Amino acid sequence: MYLGRILAAGRNSEGAFVAYRVSSRSFPNRTTKVFEDRVSVIPVEGHEGDVFRNPYIAYNCIRIVDDTAVVSNGAHTDTIADKIALGMNLKDAMGFSLLAMDYEKDELNTPRIAAAIDAREAFIGIVTADGITVKRIPDNESMYISTYEQIEPAPTQFEAADADEAAKFILEGGEFAGFTHPVTAAAAFNSGDGWKLSRV
Repeated sequence: MYLGRILAAGRNSEGAFVAYRVSSRSFPNRTTKVFEDRVSVIPVEGHEGDVFRNPYIAYNCIRIVDDTAVVSNGAHTDTIADKIALGMNLKDAMGFSLLAMDYEKDELNTPRIAAAIDAREAFIGIVTADGITVKRIPDNESMYISTYEQIEPAPTQFEAADADEAAKFILEGGEFAGFTHPVTAAAAFNSGDGWKLSRV
């Protein structure tokens, strides 16, 4: 099954996490790059011109703001993170940003998906051509959502103990192994000593 972009967030017995996977049929020539407080999706060397064909393929997919991790499939990562940095709570920051930026105006009306988590709570959401959903992730649980097919937040057993394992898991572990056209993935994990970033 092809789900397009996929993200997951929540808590397991090892800590809190966000994870993101690029699956793509049209623009597979991409990778992820880790910086101090963010992970970016960028074209691989030699395919930089792809951004002129589709402006939605390069963006920050993960941002860390103090004790909060934000994950999304587009530029709204930064919008959500900036609102949180200004003092807005997670739910309102996600709802405001998804509503303001709306779904992507490409040929598929690709939804924008996002999640945010801190030490107290976590939310996952989506905006499509038909509406917007922002849902609280239950305590000590994990959920995932995608741009196609799985457009409702769904529970998942996310087996990872650190950022490296989380990035690998959403790329090829558990139920995610059954989803086609994997390209690259990234994750942030907090086991109690701050957020650590990784990519694969």
